Amino acid sequence: MNIGIDQISFYTSQYFLDLRTLAEARGVDPDKYIVGIGQSKMGIPPPDEDVVTMAASAAFPLKEKGDLDGVETLLFATESGIDQSKAAGLFVHNLLGLPERCRVVELKQACYSATAALRMAMGLVAMRPKSKVLIIASDIARYELESPGESTQGCGAVAFTISANPRLMKIDPEAGFYADDVMDFWRPNYLSEALVDGKFSTLVYIKALKASWKQYAEESGRSLEDFSRFCYHIPFTRMAAKAHQKLARGISKEDLDAVIGESLLYSRDAGNCYSASLYVGLTSLLDHAEDLSGQRIGLYSYGSGCVGEFFSGVVQSGYRDALLAETHQKLLTDRTELTFQQYEDIYHYGIPTDGGTHDFPQYRTGPFRFAGIHEHKRIYETTAAQNSRADG
Repeated sequence: MNIGIDQISFYTSQYFLDLRTLAEARGVDPDKYIVGIGQSKMGIPPPDEDVVTMAASAAFPLKEKGDLDGVETLLFATESGIDQSKAAGLFVHNLLGLPERCRVVELKQACYSATAALRMAMGLVAMRPKSKVLIIASDIARYELESPGESTQGCGAVAFTISANPRLMKIDPEAGFYADDVMDFWRPNYLSEALVDGKFSTLVYIKALKASWKQYAEESGRSLEDFSRFCYHIPFTRMAAKAHQKLARGISKEDLDAVIGESLLYSRDAGNCYSASLYVGLTSLLDHAEDLSGQRIGLYSYGSGCVGEFFSGVVQSGYRDALLAETHQKLLTDRTELTFQQYEDIYHYGIPTDGGTHDFPQYRTGPFRFAGIHEHKRIYETTAAQNSRADG
């Protein structure tokens, strides 16, 4: 029985900061960002957008198309948790109107957790082939202002369903995986910004990749030539390029772009999406590449701290009929550009922690917004954007 990704949907915030604007404000050469890390823009969530609203907005197009019928489990992957006890996925479960017969769990291991969710989902579908699992990875990458990581901020969510006889990609059973207790990137409970040892994190990322690839190659008997394309975890697009250059030593710039270039397009404009980033890359690849039917894709998932996994999947015949490429590209095209001052103002807008009643101003969001906090309870609501779509 084939099990894999049946449908996939990407969402990022309605606002972005051009990294040329950031470079001018910080007094650095724009090429430090555009060329050095391979980023052009970073998604900036307004005060009424969070990982819940992004997650629900990513999944909403699937609900509209009926692709969530039969979902019995929602696995929410994030490292931007909003509660120490309650899974953020339960808010999403309510916003999407999913059935009561539904498991809902939140998973955390830095940027790796969506791949852990994928593995769990495949086991659940194997036990109940007529069921589906909805996986949503949603994150906001946030670093201190004027820190080395500031230009690698971003936000986004990817929702994808796992089913038998998938329309998009059959996941291969072989995998290589690696774990090590290191402090390359972390965020203590008392901080809203992540801490990162950038150079060390790059070294650990590559170390985990090499170990995972070696296991995968030994288990599957495949070589790099057996893959049409590769998708990597993308903290910034140059990291994905460096990673593949470590596996395919001596690869030309043209060949490198041919095997990873299409997977980097969305991340270049949305910024780091943490747990969603590998799957943002996969979405970008499927949306932009010419027909990949029957071709094998290599996938590398990495989460700091750390866990890495290399696995693969085969693109299914007719997959292009299920894509939401136009929706994704319109989302990125229609965003509102922020001035530098607007970016800093949003950055300093803190979430109240006094347990009082706070209603948040309304900005541009997708079909859902984070309306406020009442007595320590987060309040979510639908937006005019969703209501107008329903009326239409």
